[in-house]
Amino acid sequence: MDGSKALRAGLERVFGEQVEVQRCQIHKRRNVKEYLPESCQKDYDRRMRNAYAMNNYTEAQEALQKIFRQLGRINPSAARSLEEGLEETLTVQRLGIGAVLRRKLATTNPIESCLSTVQRVARNVKRWREGNQPLRWTATGLLEAENKFRRIKGYQEILLLKERLNPSRIQPKEVRAISRLNSVAGSLTVPNIESRCNQLKLGHPPANTKKS
Repeated sequence: MDGSKALRAGLERVFGEQVEVQRCQIHKRRNVKEYLPESCQKDYDRRMRNAYAMNNYTEAQEALQKIFRQLGRINPSAARSLEEGLEETLTVQRLGIGAVLRRKLATTNPIESCLSTVQRVARNVKRWREGNQPLRWTATGLLEAENKFRRIKGYQEILLLKERLNPSRIQPKEVRAISRLNSVAGSLTVPNIESRCNQLKLGHPPANTKKS
């Protein structure tokens, strides 16, 4: 999500105050960039992009904190913009999500693409009436957007993410799949988890396992 207070209030009302929130990394970069003079925009945007590309949560956090301290000396407004919600821009790193899936979950691009279809479908409506008309047009637009939905890259890790977020709601068949994933991914670094999940999907055993 972006920094909207209304969205945050809605999330907490539906999912509770302990809900895990991922703030959009692209919005954060843009917001900081707007405060900086043109001469240093590219440099700081590149450094923030590199920090968000890091797989290790602690390293990414330290890189962003270093940028924050430097911005505090040259542009306090940019520093405050970076500091606001900084920890929540790193939720995907903290949860250990691999690089491929993280690129989809770290920004609001997927939902913005979906909502742009809703806007296109409803663009000719000139007079909005009370009642459920807005809901009906929104539903129509979402159904249209659904026709263009594609399986996201790194989707194999969603099961692991589900376990970390809601372990009590995992189904028995999912427990077996997660156990299998964890047994071979536990000793791997985060960048290698996607490739290991792909191997499991294709039925390939881990490299250090012998077939009986």
